[in-house]
Amino acid sequence: MQRILFNFYIAMEAVFANRLRALLTALGIIFGVAAVIAMLAIGYGAKQSILEQMKLIGTNNIAIKAFVPEEEEAASSSSTGNKSNKKPWSPGLTMEDVAAIERVIPNLEKTSPEMEISTSAIRAGKLQSLKCVGVTNAFFELNNLELSQGNFFSDWHIRNGRPVCIIGKSVQIKFFPEENPIGQTIKCGNTWLTIVGVMERRVASSKSLEQLGIRDYNSDIYLPVSTALLRFKNRAKITRADIGNQFNEGSNTNDNYHQLDRLVIRIKDSEYLQASSDVVARLLKRRHRELVDYEIQVPELLLQQQQKTQETFNFVLAVIAGISLLVGGIGIMNIMLASVLERIKEIGIRRSLGANKKDIIYQFLFEAVFISLIGGLIGVVLGVVSAKTIASYADIPTVVTAWSILLSFWCSSLSRFNFWNFPCSKSCKSRPDQSLAHRLRMDSISS
Repeated sequence: MQRILFNFYIAMEAVFANRLRALLTALGIIFGVAAVIAMLAIGYGAKQSILEQMKLIGTNNIAIKAFVPEEEEAASSSSTGNKSNKKPWSPGLTMEDVAAIERVIPNLEKTSPEMEISTSAIRAGKLQSLKCVGVTNAFFELNNLELSQGNFFSDWHIRNGRPVCIIGKSVQIKFFPEENPIGQTIKCGNTWLTIVGVMERRVASSKSLEQLGIRDYNSDIYLPVSTALLRFKNRAKITRADIGNQFNEGSNTNDNYHQLDRLVIRIKDSEYLQASSDVVARLLKRRHRELVDYEIQVPELLLQQQQKTQETFNFVLAVIAGISLLVGGIGIMNIMLASVLERIKEIGIRRSLGANKKDIIYQFLFEAVFISLIGGLIGVVLGVVSAKTIASYADIPTVVTAWSILLSFWCSSLSRFNFWNFPCSKSCKSRPDQSLAHRLRMDSISS
């Protein structure tokens, strides 16, 4: 042990005596470890973002979003065989479409119709513009939403269009900061709604919500879709005002005529997801009189493809970072080799003073371990700082994991033992005709 500690002491003396050379030797490890950590943090952060989006949209879902096409789009999407100059007409996305889909799709699990109403909420002198969303209980299940207080809508609420609602967490904080909202009332537009439940806060980045076209669930008020159609506005019903507007030249021809704004369908087996979406597309095209005033999306398939692409990208990043780390290890090996060749005289003197081959190997081993260890620690700090900096300035999600640090440290540790293959052992062998140590011994004996 004393012999090993003595060799360690000599190695540390050599490192601190040549600080610049040690720093240049460690640069490869520093930047290699930092690159591995930063690149894996970017890749893992992107993967977590995709998983977060998949959690937001649920699994095996088909989303149908209604929109009002422009006149040019409506004319181009109408049947080409129609020679008349009549404008194409569609009843829009309605509850009847929901019933037709439920009858036709055999592998259907649940449907969730949604109707958005832009209004304002008033209570106790507080006013806030928000959206009331008409839904069914399937909406909460399909979007993995849970309640922190109260209950979901009962069948009696849905069947009779009762004025009840479930509020988001942000709405509770705004209007009921210090009291229990269950059983209280809140006025939305001209309708008073009784609160029967409060949603659990859903934490999601604004970027993910924007990419998926999803609202902030915490800021909305949810009521039964039957209540929304009965007590607010049923856009599928034609009123006297609607008929009168058809003859006004200044009327807006792009008013929303859809009864529902969005419809989400869950398929039991993902194997039939694409086939089911094709059937839904054909059914809606026929029911909407060849006018495509809706958009069908299969987010699960898109995100799965995006995840596969991201995993490939992560693998490429890891390989590139690993190569840079390998180059850093080779740099340490080469510099240590040059150091051995430059210090043959030192090796000879140590051998002449009684050091054996193992002592010389320990000395250079300790030097390599110390340089790699210090370089690895600096690289870890630099990698974590780089990942945080990239996340702050480039708006890219990054997640630094413990296994990425261990992986980079393990790879850097491999470079510590590269010098075992150095030809330093050749310089350490006591050959009578070639060894510098032997010649030094002969010179000392003759003198």
